[in-house]
Amino acid sequence: MRSAILLGLGVLLAGATAAHAQGYPAKPMRLIVPFAPGGATDILARLVGQKIHERWGHAGVVENRAGGGGNIGADFVARAAPDGYTLLVGGVPHAIGMSLYQKLAYDLVKDLAPIGNLATFPSIIVVHPSLPVKT
Repeated sequence: MRSAILLGLGVLLAGATAAHAQGYPAKPMRLIVPFAPGGATDILARLVGQKIHERWGHAGVVENRAGGGGNIGADFVARAAPDGYTLLVGGVPHAIGMSLYQKLAYDLVKDLAPIGNLATFPSIIVVHPSLPVKT
C-alpha cells in the first residue's frame, strides 16, 4: 500500500514538472485598432507593436477593424478568447458609446478589462468668434 502511494506521488510530481506555465507572451499579440489606418490610434498601436517585438521577441500585429464608431473592433475583442493575446487599443469613443448606443453587442465594463494607459491626446473645440454662444 505504501509503495503504491509513493508511486502515485512520484507520477504526480513528474507530471507537475512537465506542466509548468509557459512564459508570456508565447505567441504574437494582436493589437486591434477599431479605427481606420493612418489616424493617431493606428500610429500609436504600431509603435506599441514595435516595442512589444523589441522587448519580448514576439510580434505585436496591428489589425484595423474600423466602423461603427469603434464598436466593431471592440466587439471583436470582447468575443476573442480571454487569453491576453488579443488587445483593444480603445479610447474615449468606447466610453461615450455606452451611453450613446442603446444596444451594443458587448458591455465595456463586463466584457473588457483595462490594462494600461498608452497615451493621452489633447482635444479642443475651436469656433469662429462670430458664432453666437448660447448660455
